[in-house]
Amino acid sequence: RAHIAIVGWACTTLCLVSYAAAFSHGASPSACTDMMPRHLRTQLHSPSNNYVTVHTNVSSYSPGIKVAVTVRSTQDFMGFLLQARKVSSDEVAGTFIFIPPGSKLLTCFEDGDTVTHSDKSLKRNLSFVWKAPDQPIGDIKFFISIVQSYFVYWAKIESATVAQ
Repeated sequence: RAHIAIVGWACTTLCLVSYAAAFSHGASPSACTDMMPRHLRTQLHSPSNNYVTVHTNVSSYSPGIKVAVTVRSTQDFMGFLLQARKVSSDEVAGTFIFIPPGSKLLTCFEDGDTVTHSDKSLKRNLSFVWKAPDQPIGDIKFFISIVQSYFVYWAKIESATVAQ
């Protein structure tokens, strides 16, 4: 019996480690639309997360302008997916032109429209620069999904509206 228990534990551990390792270098493109992690057995927590906030340096913007975006957390997290979206249609918009270490650009719909983690180092405060499209697109919000561990995440934590 002890042998069976050990084999079962080893298999479960190896399966979890290999599955989790697949996402240790960033979100997969399958998360582009709903911003949900595809980890094994992740548990969604309330969107009203009280320790992660998304701030911008402006409350309004013009086409082509650069917007500084800061993500602040009072607790460590491993992974994330960050996008700007049009308030009117929920479409991903703009491109990120500056990203911090431990992150990488992801092409969901256009080059560089999304940022995700590139390693599983613990993160807290991150700074980005987003460039608005050259054509007017209306009001936007920034959304971030945070993976605290392989089993706990928050999806689509949102910034205040940035008006056009």
